[in-house]
Amino acid sequence: MELSEVERERLNKLDRLRALGIDPYPPRCRFVHQRVMAVDAVRRAREAAQHGEAADAAEVAVMGRVVARRVMGKAAFLGIEDASGKVQVYGRVGEDSLDADAFALFKELDLGDFIEVKGVPFVTKTGEPSLRVTDWGLLAKSLSPLPLAKEEKLPDGRLVRHSAFSDPELRYRQRYVDLAVNPEVRQIFVMRAAIVKAIRAFLDDKGFLEVETPILQPIYGGAAARPFITYHNQLDQNLYLRISFELYLKRLIVGNLERVYEIGRDFRNEGVSFKHNPEFTQLEFYAAYMDMYAVMDLVEEMLQYVARRVLPAEANGATQFRGHLINWLRPFQRVKLRDALLERTGIDYLQFPDRRALADEVLRRRLMPPEVVHGKPWGKIVDGLIGDYIEKTLVQPTFLYEYPRDISPFAKSVPGSPNLVERFELFAGGVELGNAFSELNDPLDQRQRFLDEAINAEAEEANPVDEDYVRALMYGMPATGGFGLGIDRLVMMFTNRDSIREVLLFPMLRREEGIKASP
Repeated sequence: MELSEVERERLNKLDRLRALGIDPYPPRCRFVHQRVMAVDAVRRAREAAQHGEAADAAEVAVMGRVVARRVMGKAAFLGIEDASGKVQVYGRVGEDSLDADAFALFKELDLGDFIEVKGVPFVTKTGEPSLRVTDWGLLAKSLSPLPLAKEEKLPDGRLVRHSAFSDPELRYRQRYVDLAVNPEVRQIFVMRAAIVKAIRAFLDDKGFLEVETPILQPIYGGAAARPFITYHNQLDQNLYLRISFELYLKRLIVGNLERVYEIGRDFRNEGVSFKHNPEFTQLEFYAAYMDMYAVMDLVEEMLQYVARRVLPAEANGATQFRGHLINWLRPFQRVKLRDALLERTGIDYLQFPDRRALADEVLRRRLMPPEVVHGKPWGKIVDGLIGDYIEKTLVQPTFLYEYPRDISPFAKSVPGSPNLVERFELFAGGVELGNAFSELNDPLDQRQRFLDEAINAEAEEANPVDEDYVRALMYGMPATGGFGLGIDRLVMMFTNRDSIREVLLFPMLRREEGIKASP
């Protein structure tokens, strides 16, 4: 590893500390029982100043990273940042602060070092809430300098941060640095955790049971996607990383667990885009004795509950996303797919009930190029039209419902319409967020759907025949409503982020040149 001049200088400091008998990476914190968060230390300093009690204020300890440093002779000011914010600490040589040796080491601390500081809260003559240091300790020596942001105070008093670490590619590769120097990035993941917590609270209150289903599966299914394949040495067989939880969760409905949900990772061996990552987080829930329409009501209620719980009051239930203002508290729109396509393309697809007739009409209207339409099943042509002409127009939360049967192998047919099924997709901000069915519970129909899909669908996206799932349905599954929600996309919309990579702590990236995996 090639070291910079600064890193070599810090390594020399490390050696000097060890020569003095100081462990630069001690096994524990000495002041942990007196610890308060930085924001609380600031509050205590202000309270002490207001009541004239600074000299008698009780000692507290703060722990965090050094993010600012100013040395003036026999005094030094450091900014210490923890998860709650930043507080200034003031060390000097004196009876009420530090002896000469402790101060000499204190003023040599580097930006990025983790330290613990014990001291008395007070406010400086310039009005800065601070701690007067009475004791301190090094918790971890930083050898590589952080690209810390610079702060500028504008004439109107506003504080503006100029990040020194803003290149997206570098931020995603070194997320640990990104989080350390960009507080607004940390807030994305605080919001993400709050969203997931709110979803759990809502479903738990509705009588749902959170469960866990296999990630490694002998047969993948439940979605139209290519899987990742791995190999189990002991069992001597291929296994697949799951692309969906669906078929396992519905087995639980068969087993009389009437309301179940899972929040976890799915894996799909497909492309990367602003809304796609091969590894992503999904919510799926299934409820016995519900249909697609009841699921619509429940999903609308759930997302409105989440908006009320996690958004600030001044947002009034609305979020900004890709230049749009999305209001989550208004009633969600409900639009039949047939009506939306007729409005946007002029095609009533039920008037073209076979693949060839629909393809000819699409080509006649020049809605899609021949190479895209060629060989596509009827439902896939419809799905292509949705992506090209409808999806981007659905800005406010919208349920688009009644989908083609041949791209929905697990949904019940619409009564009287053999080509359509009771399925909806949820859109907001011009992006698909979720997918739901009135679940198919006829085992014979389900087995035939598997067989039809294997014949007609693109091979890489076909659901393989899952005989055990069919066997489960043979025991009986009541009318059931199911729903899947992309957590990452929802977080994008609640934090106004243009790319899914912004809301994943460690997004999938092409391997960095010059870095090889160990065997």
